[in-house]
Amino acid sequence: MTLVALFFYLFAAIMVASALMVISSRNPVHSVLFLILAFLNGAGLFMLAGAEFLALILVVVYVGAVLVLFLFVVMMLDVDFVAMRQGVMQYLPVGAAIGLVLLVELILVLGAYTLSPEIASQGVLPIPDPAAVTNTEALGNVLYTKYAFYFQICGLILLVAMIGAIVLTLRHTTRAKRQDVGAQVRRRPEDAVEVREVASGRGLQL
Repeated sequence: MTLVALFFYLFAAIMVASALMVISSRNPVHSVLFLILAFLNGAGLFMLAGAEFLALILVVVYVGAVLVLFLFVVMMLDVDFVAMRQGVMQYLPVGAAIGLVLLVELILVLGAYTLSPEIASQGVLPIPDPAAVTNTEALGNVLYTKYAFYFQICGLILLVAMIGAIVLTLRHTTRAKRQDVGAQVRRRPEDAVEVREVASGRGLQL
């Protein structure tokens, strides 16, 4: 067994175990931490595959930003997870159907690779000279030429999802003090400042 194969099996085993712990852990903070571990090992697998750009994006964007944000949100918000778990069984048929579809897709992918291993090397847009083009440049050429429209659609969907999440979680309270720009602009000096004549040796009597 070569060193590359040893690291591949090590990263893959830790990633699968971490993914199982994400869905089986009762503490949501532990689930987020196991998800971070799974993403780190996924980045290691990308590095072994020669896709260093995807590996660094996985670490910087997902681990360094998204999951850390999830962790702080889970730790700061007082979420009643016991109440959230009630009524989960009613969504079990939908979840089982989605899981079955994903299982069929994985079986099809593995079956196609087993029957014809050369299919993995047949890209949709083959690179003329792989030695002269880095994988980052090749990925950018594919995203911003052939799949530019789909790339923009994904960005629009994420923008709508972000706006929807903000709107759904926004809570207006009467105790919060808000700025009234119109009232500040309309304010006159005589409404804000009162000048009084104070006699010498006497204090100000209200």
